[in-house]
Amino acid sequence: MTSSSVRARSAGGGRLVLVGHGMVGQRFLEALAAEGGGWQVTVLCEEPRAAYDRVHLTSYFSGSSAEDLSMVPAGFLDEHGIDLRIGDPAVSVDREARTVTARSGAVFGYDALVLATGSYPFVPPVPGHDAEGCFVYRTIEDLQAIESWAAGSRVGAVVGGGLLGLEAAGALKAMGLETHVVEFAPRLMAIQVDAGGGDALRRKIEDLGVAVHTGAGTQEVGVDDGGRVRSMALSNGETLGVDLVVFSAGVRPRDQLARACGLDVGERGGIAVDVTCRTSDPHIWAIGECALASDGRVYGLVAPGYQMAETVARELSGGSGSFTGADTSTKLKLLGVDVASFGDAHGTAEGCLEVLYSNTREGVYKKLVVGADGALLGGVLVGDADSYDLLRPLCLSGAALPAPPEQLVLPASAGAPVAIGASALPDEALVCSCHNVGKGAIRAAVAEQGCADVPAVKKCTRAGTGCGSCVKMLTTLVNDELAAQGVEVAKGLCEHFGYTRAELFEIVQVRGITSFARLVDEHGTGEGCDVCKPAVASILASLSNGHILDGEQASLQDTNDHFLANLQRNGSYSVVPRIPGGEITPEGLITIGEIARDFGLYTKITGGQRIDMFGASVDQLPVIWQRLVEAGFESGHAYGKALRTVKSCVGETWCRYGVQDSVGMAIELELRYRGLRSPHKLKSAVSGCARECAEAQSKDFGVIATSAGWNLYVGGNGGMTPRHADLLAADLDRDTLIRTIDRFLMFYIRTADRLERTAPWLERLEGGLDHLRAVIMDDALGICDDLDELMQRHVATYADEWRETLEDPERLRRFVSFVNAPGTPDPTVTFVPERAQIRPAKPGEDGTVLASPALVAGPTLEVRTS
Repeated sequence: MTSSSVRARSAGGGRLVLVGHGMVGQRFLEALAAEGGGWQVTVLCEEPRAAYDRVHLTSYFSGSSAEDLSMVPAGFLDEHGIDLRIGDPAVSVDREARTVTARSGAVFGYDALVLATGSYPFVPPVPGHDAEGCFVYRTIEDLQAIESWAAGSRVGAVVGGGLLGLEAAGALKAMGLETHVVEFAPRLMAIQVDAGGGDALRRKIEDLGVAVHTGAGTQEVGVDDGGRVRSMALSNGETLGVDLVVFSAGVRPRDQLARACGLDVGERGGIAVDVTCRTSDPHIWAIGECALASDGRVYGLVAPGYQMAETVARELSGGSGSFTGADTSTKLKLLGVDVASFGDAHGTAEGCLEVLYSNTREGVYKKLVVGADGALLGGVLVGDADSYDLLRPLCLSGAALPAPPEQLVLPASAGAPVAIGASALPDEALVCSCHNVGKGAIRAAVAEQGCADVPAVKKCTRAGTGCGSCVKMLTTLVNDELAAQGVEVAKGLCEHFGYTRAELFEIVQVRGITSFARLVDEHGTGEGCDVCKPAVASILASLSNGHILDGEQASLQDTNDHFLANLQRNGSYSVVPRIPGGEITPEGLITIGEIARDFGLYTKITGGQRIDMFGASVDQLPVIWQRLVEAGFESGHAYGKALRTVKSCVGETWCRYGVQDSVGMAIELELRYRGLRSPHKLKSAVSGCARECAEAQSKDFGVIATSAGWNLYVGGNGGMTPRHADLLAADLDRDTLIRTIDRFLMFYIRTADRLERTAPWLERLEGGLDHLRAVIMDDALGICDDLDELMQRHVATYADEWRETLEDPERLRRFVSFVNAPGTPDPTVTFVPERAQIRPAKPGEDGTVLASPALVAGPTLEVRTS
């Protein structure tokens, strides 16, 4: 049967067998269904579940279930009459009879056979590689096995420093294991990044507490008498004490089925296919990681696999298509570090120019490779990949750069770069490489097909539905095109809400909504995300909706709020009691000193005039706070988007220049606004005279005493982009000052965007300072009574979060390092002595494990787990 007759069988309902049901296999089924080919389809799937998102597999460790990762739309298989055989892989192919035999013994005839068998993890054949405690990182079952073994492990090692290896390392670190990465190449991610990028990536990852061993191979996995992993011997002479090993040293094409039935395969593996993805047998195609493409490459990324799948779907539906190569650009967040590479990242083109920017202090590395004609050929971005969405399409388009290349890598503070936007991209620029969607197709979806938002464009073009790295650019293009069409663009918080944070605040307040579930059910879509959940949690907390660890609210919080403490770089936590105005009694100082001594904590007097204690474990937090609460201290909210401190000088009470009681005012303000949840952290200060010792003009709201009263400054910021606060009002009496600050804070909380400090909020506010003054002092909008009432509600309902937590056994259940072994110290949290105190141990240093709360002096709390 010729190739044209194979395509023609689709009209008559020919038999098609798909071997493999991974991401690429599912994409083939969807593309075939969209083409309307009419094939009778049987799918032989080896795994115990249908296709799932292997790209985001690591999210399983952060709460995503197997169902969350599923890629098969509800009802899809039944709608298109697809017979999916779960857990029943193909074991042989009879090309002459055109049949496939499954493991169950069932035999399926075919007119067309598509192999999507994927790849298998390569495990170096070193002694001990198959010991108990050795795993690969490929399937959900692999992750479940790793998770189970890790519960009884202390130290884990990942063999392989590529994309998947670093994801595996992140998973082990998140599970509380001391983590090592062993990479044979001289740098991490050697395929994607150059030497400079590899160095920057290594520094960032080592700063996170992961030990990196490059230029080292695994020679042997040592085992104990029971055959369990106990050590790893490396080629550089090092020996690591480990009890869990994950092999992620690359993959190999699964071409065994093709070899056994006599199909042509490559010298180094992979089923040989032509530009239509047809094998040496005219009735058999191969797609994805098992296929050796016509350009001699086996592509290990999902985007090329999708393109192959779509090519074959068109071929089998009477159309034509070809696969001659694919974009291998990548953008990922590995262990919290942004990494991206695109095009000719290594600068192999003749006569090319490399433009570099490196900032080792900030952990940022950027390189652009520019051709002799001025076109962008490729690049590497580590630590800051925000420009990837623009640079990659520019690279793929071949168009000349819209600005000098050095201006595209320098930060604003170093070179005031020319801002380039989506308008700089030509229509042929590829935006979504997973589904091969260009800028022109996205614009056409809006202008010609009536798509009015990003979800509609996703459904129409499939852009943004693969790895997701292009969604930011997609959103920009859709909004720009809608604006060009004269359509008002919604400024929704995220894809789950078509409202801004300010609009959601109004909805929650006016409708009396007290839960995220009700809000998303009545005014949003889906189940929410890590953007909208914390934002809504902040809104609910701002409106005094109970304790943040109760019920649904606990699941919405950011990481630090889960334990009412700031997570530090080595996995320990800081304890920060509130010290209003910096005023503290000798007894209070003694209590803090005794606690720090008994628990071996690092202590530091901060710029906010309080004492921070670092190095506590999760188990120790309730025990420490029990002593602090009994001594009269309360939470300083260093972990929350809330008021931090109100700094003060000593004022007229002690200083000969002081004209007002700045300490008394600072204490009053801090006690009034303590626990006030807001879009971002809030800082304040009160100076007793114009000499400004408390630095009030660098705060979100600052107060400076005058002989006639108090001057109020707002919108200051001393962070990455310092901004002097603006004088809002002068010579205010005490009551007017407090009322004005009340309204300022509530108006900010009510109208600011998510994670927006008061400085950018004020600069963005239409009408600026004059408008703010009119709203909160002249009541130009008629909302001052509402603002006053909101603040009074906060003041009346405030309760210390730690005191309430200590009084509730249910809330205390979360404060354990290991659920299965409460009270056991986390062996990965280690310290070394420095300047008569402690600091986190760096990778390679021998440190001391934090003491268990049961072993320290003072009262203990029993934390039970069921």
